[in-house]
Amino acid sequence: MANSSFLKSSIAKKVAMALSGLFLISFLSLHFFINLTSVFSEEVFNMMSHFMGYNPIIQFVMQPVLIAGVVFHFVMGFVLDLKNRSARPVKYANYNGAANASWTSRNMIISGVVVLAFLGLHMYDFWFAEMNYKYISVNVIDENRYYEELVHKFESPIRTGLYSLAFVLLSMHLWHGFNSSFQSVGFNNKYSKSLHKLGYAFAIVVPFGFIFIALFHHFNHI
Repeated sequence: MANSSFLKSSIAKKVAMALSGLFLISFLSLHFFINLTSVFSEEVFNMMSHFMGYNPIIQFVMQPVLIAGVVFHFVMGFVLDLKNRSARPVKYANYNGAANASWTSRNMIISGVVVLAFLGLHMYDFWFAEMNYKYISVNVIDENRYYEELVHKFESPIRTGLYSLAFVLLSMHLWHGFNSSFQSVGFNNKYSKSLHKLGYAFAIVVPFGFIFIALFHHFNHI
């Protein structure tokens, strides 16, 4: 009975984490699309960034939901990792993890911690600066400031390198996480193989797309 309750609780937590992960993926896609416009059009990037920064629904509804989703996803990840470790009473002396699972799947907690640290840096670079600009310094609204602010952040080779490394680890995290999310919610039908391929493509295109954006602005404005 105890084992049954533990199993149900574990499955419920995995489903909740999977759903929060899929929600964060949708935000990541939007964020990538907006940032990608900075490569092609300064004007379009400024326009979209200003809309996102001053739209009340996005700022006062979606933004708190997003922050709550990030916190929930990572807290749940730590909880599940601790539960999985405590549920394994005996550690096999000759256990070869690499023979049973990829490094990424065995070290999701490591890549997750690095991604979380990156989010902290990202919030420090952009979100806190934005809050200071709008609500503390009380500057005159400049609808064309976003592009220059973005470019300025990638002038430093150290910051650009840190961003690039973080996105490599994000790619590894997504490589396993995207597909395991569908498994956790029980999505298994004729479309499963296509979704797995879509997941692998997303895990490569989006993170490395962010790296391309960072490198593009770094080398074009040094």
